[in-house]
Amino acid sequence: MSHHGKKYLEAAKLVDPAKLYDPREAVTLLKKVSYVKFDSTIELHMRLGVDPRHADQMVRGTAVLPHGTGKTVRILVFAQAEKAREAEEAGADFVGAADLVKQINEGWLGFDVAIATPDMMQSVGRLGKILGRRGLMPNPKAGTVTFDVARTIREVRMGRVEFRVDRAGLIHVPIGKVSFDDARISDNLAAMLEAIVAAKPSGVKGHYVKTITLTSSMAPGIHLDAASALALRVA
Repeated sequence: MSHHGKKYLEAAKLVDPAKLYDPREAVTLLKKVSYVKFDSTIELHMRLGVDPRHADQMVRGTAVLPHGTGKTVRILVFAQAEKAREAEEAGADFVGAADLVKQINEGWLGFDVAIATPDMMQSVGRLGKILGRRGLMPNPKAGTVTFDVARTIREVRMGRVEFRVDRAGLIHVPIGKVSFDDARISDNLAAMLEAIVAAKPSGVKGHYVKTITLTSSMAPGIHLDAASALALRVA
C-alpha cells in the first residue's frame, strides 16, 4: 500500500476528486497543487474506450505541441551519405549508421528520439529488443522512419510528441512544464487532444474518450470535464 507525504496530502485537499473541472480551471489549479522544487512536467492521462489487443483498435500517432514540451530533446538519426549530411545540417545531435548500431548494442542510450531513413531499418531492426521496450524504436506510423529527415528533426525540436495507447487502454503523455503560462498549457493540451481524437480507430464502438486527467510530477490528478476539454482549440 502506498503512502503519501504531508505535502502531497495538503495539495490533495485543494482538489475535489468527485468534480470534473473545466480545463482552464484545472490548469490554474494544477499550478497550485505542484509542490516540488523543480519545474515539474505536466502530463495528460486519458482512458480510451478501446481494446488494444485488436489491431483495428490500436491508437498511435504524433502531435506537434505549439509551445513545445519544455524539455531539451537529444535527437539521433540513423542515415548514410546525403541523408546523413542533411541530418547534421538540420541539427541532429547524433548521426551515423553501423557505428551507432554498435554503440547501442554495447549499452549506450544517450538520446531521447531516434529517427531512421527506410534504407537503414534492416540494421536498426536488430535493435528492436533494446529500443522497443524504451519507446525509442523508429516507426513509420510515428513518422520516425522517413527520408524527410530535416522536416522531422524540425518538428521534434518544435515539440513533436508521440503517443500510444497501452494494454489497459491508457495514454500517458507530457504536454509541457508547470512554469508555462496558462495559455501555453491550454494550447498544448488542445493540440494533443485534437491529435488523439483524430487517431480514433474505425473499429471503436461506443465512447472513445472515457476520462481525461491532468497531473504534474508527484502531484494529485485533476479530472477534466471531457466535453469542455475536447472543445478546446489552439489560440
